[in-house]
Amino acid sequence: MKQIFLLLAFLTPFGLYGQVPLDVAESTLKVNGMGEEIFYYGFAEGDQLIFNFREVNGKELKELEIIELPSSSKFMDYETEKVEDKIISIASTGVYKFRFKNSAIGGRVCELKIQRIPSSDATKNFNTSVFWKTIYDTTYLPTQEKYLVRSDTTVVSLVDQIAKISSQTAVNGNPNRIIVDFTLPENTVSWSYYIGVGNEGKEAYDAARTKFLNSASASVSTIPGYGTMAALALSGINYFTKAQGDDNVKYWFIRDWENVQAWKTGEAFYHYKQGDVINDASQMKSPGIGKVYLGLLNDNVIDPIDVVVKVTAITIVQQWDSRIVNKMNVTLHQVAYLKN
Repeated sequence: MKQIFLLLAFLTPFGLYGQVPLDVAESTLKVNGMGEEIFYYGFAEGDQLIFNFREVNGKELKELEIIELPSSSKFMDYETEKVEDKIISIASTGVYKFRFKNSAIGGRVCELKIQRIPSSDATKNFNTSVFWKTIYDTTYLPTQEKYLVRSDTTVVSLVDQIAKISSQTAVNGNPNRIIVDFTLPENTVSWSYYIGVGNEGKEAYDAARTKFLNSASASVSTIPGYGTMAALALSGINYFTKAQGDDNVKYWFIRDWENVQAWKTGEAFYHYKQGDVINDASQMKSPGIGKVYLGLLNDNVIDPIDVVVKVTAITIVQQWDSRIVNKMNVTLHQVAYLKN
């Protein structure tokens, strides 16, 4: 009988290899409804892992699993409320994942105890704590990308004229308002206008041109036809100054021909810019295509006026192609490791 008793003692979990079980973790945890809890511990080669689990209120837990990383499942149980003295032999030193999943709406309160029996005194003080490090993986994926082959910038003079506008009481019967229209070419990115009345308006334009020719931008630009109006259209650089004089002109940039007709008859109309000036100049970003109508009105009762009108557009035509490039893709992931 004594021999049988000794044999049974040797075969019990706590008598394995003559070692006393060492606690790895003992805790009470709550697995929230529809939730999951995960823990990681390390074990040494030759260890005997002893696992005990109990749901405090006697309710079932949907899934319970012990996995040797990276993906070797060593134990799994479904819809369980208790696991007693489950023993797993550790074939090689590694990290183990303990997964508790609750598919119920209500939470589960669980008692957990994890122990290990070392195979020898050499691994008795094995550190079961798990540490994490970030690993960066770099790959290169062939990717098609578009690239700009060339970009051609062109200066287009659309209007360069002197508009003669009769007075309000002209004996020749001509109206005191006229329309100057022009069409913006395709690929217009911006445009500019200059309006100047009489000699003062002409002199202000000439002064601006001289100022431009003496500036640095006049010498650095390689665009054919680049001048005062182009600088204003492309970069918004305005070399024009306000002129002083007796005559003025009222102007409107009118939306479409229907509104031009309304403007001519003195009815209400839509416009997107207007002024009452001796001279004026501005960069325009819109509209960028189609026909533009400029309405000019002389409110002088007796005298006609001459109005300098200049309009310049900037067009940019780009040629694109595609090529294959290796695009770097960096991903990162956490890797568990042990310190022993």
